[in-house]
Amino acid sequence: MFQEKSKLMVAKIRVFMTGMSRPDPMVVAIVALAIACLAVPLSACETVVHQQAGEITTDQWDVLNIQFRADELPVNPVDVKFSAIFTSEEDESLSVEGFYNGNNEYLIRFTPPSAGTWSYVTSSPLTPLDQQSGELTVQLAEGGRKGGIEINSENRLSFSYANGESYFPIAFESDWLFALDAANAAGIPKTQKLVDTLAENGFNQIVMNVYAHDVDWPKDGELDPRFDYGSPKVFPFLGNNNAPDYRSLNIEYFKRLDRVIEYLDQKGIVAHLMIYVWNKQVAWPEANSEADNRYFDYVVRRYQAYPNLVWDISKEALGYGHTDVHYITDRIERLRQHDAYERLVTVHDYGYCRKFPEHVDFVSVQLWQSELYGVMRNVREAIPGKPIQNIEHGGYERGPYVVFTGNYVSPEVCLERAYQCVFAGTYPTHYWQGAAWNVVIHDIAELAPDSRPKLEYYRHMREFVERFQVDQLIAGDKKSNAGFCLHNGKDLFVYYVPKECNFLGLRPPKNDVETMKLTWFDPFTGQYGEPFEMQITKWPSVKVPDGDGFRILVCKLED
Repeated sequence: MFQEKSKLMVAKIRVFMTGMSRPDPMVVAIVALAIACLAVPLSACETVVHQQAGEITTDQWDVLNIQFRADELPVNPVDVKFSAIFTSEEDESLSVEGFYNGNNEYLIRFTPPSAGTWSYVTSSPLTPLDQQSGELTVQLAEGGRKGGIEINSENRLSFSYANGESYFPIAFESDWLFALDAANAAGIPKTQKLVDTLAENGFNQIVMNVYAHDVDWPKDGELDPRFDYGSPKVFPFLGNNNAPDYRSLNIEYFKRLDRVIEYLDQKGIVAHLMIYVWNKQVAWPEANSEADNRYFDYVVRRYQAYPNLVWDISKEALGYGHTDVHYITDRIERLRQHDAYERLVTVHDYGYCRKFPEHVDFVSVQLWQSELYGVMRNVREAIPGKPIQNIEHGGYERGPYVVFTGNYVSPEVCLERAYQCVFAGTYPTHYWQGAAWNVVIHDIAELAPDSRPKLEYYRHMREFVERFQVDQLIAGDKKSNAGFCLHNGKDLFVYYVPKECNFLGLRPPKNDVETMKLTWFDPFTGQYGEPFEMQITKWPSVKVPDGDGFRILVCKLED
């Protein structure tokens, strides 16, 4: 397996380094980079050819393609029903639907949820695909694999991985991510460059479309055509977007999309996959038609196995009159029928989520109001018991080209709004005009420094939320005379201090503790100030450090 080879290589590198009396600094840097690359939690998305009663070895939460062949096919091989029942030695069972992969090949894409011995038996009206059996030896997860995203069983307002570790989504929208290398049969270098940059800066979710065509607003007259991925030549159906042929699907399109989802998996980034989008000029087939259902079912069958996936039925689900709530509800029910792994489902429409919260696993809202914290707290109270993600808060950080301005383009204001989501007990999504829609600048380093997005702000946010386990803190209580507070109910109080504040009055709980230790955190630099102590008096107040932006104050009560 790749992970075993990586561990062996790392060990050999370290032995080599130990044997060097005075390592050259350049060698040290190169070796450090090599170890870092090998330590990435790669997905072993492996394809094996089925052999009757054959045995396969794989790892827990790794994606495995089991390949079958059928020499004689019906007119539309995509429509062939094909599935396999996987059973573990502990009697755990999954019924997984397969899909046509072109060239007379069918795949069952399976991700083992647990270690041990698993057996499978296939079922299909197509004889070569029927009653085929095999066995899998599944080893415990290695290499940082954590499993799929779930609702945290101990705190239903937050997320976790299948292995129990906390998952705090800091999302980045890149609708046209599918298009960067869609015309490149050899690889996905542009995709990798952009994804690497996002991963390095703390983003662990990308909101993306299966397909989008073009925007309907004016484009910047100075836009470099290299960066405009609108009106792509690729298309998920036969034909193209201008002359679609809905009789079947373009299998090659999905093979190339696989590479994107797999690379996100390798980098530990969740694909927030929007199956439809209604306002990006896509020539969709008629809603609920045979062609529509074929597309929808195929997407679910093909991508359900990826542990780094959450579903979103449609971007702008009800905003453009394309469908109604009944269609969206039908799509959710249909998805759940086909998705053996029960990946989380949401809808990019607050109206739908507010009216039918029982149909979604987490809530997506699109709220731009200026006083965002209070608005998000209202959502939190209106829809209790579910995680809430502000998937579009109206802040679209400026880029070298004007794409869509929304209400706020300052990177500092966008960060401020993201933290207001966090302190409200909800989750943020960031948009940069250089990558959110049809304009995608994959190599941010090639831009002049003053044109680059302030992605490092979100790297600092990642460190902050993980250091203080923010998703486990309580939001909404008033523990100061200004700003907002997150706390653990005992000895940790974290304050968002608005930029307008010069002084902050603290309201820690009244108990036997007499002293508190305070530390200022600058969310723009990621720097923490020197801790200082204060006596807990009747009305304790602290002076806010000088500066233009908001600050965060960490308060720990000391015995």
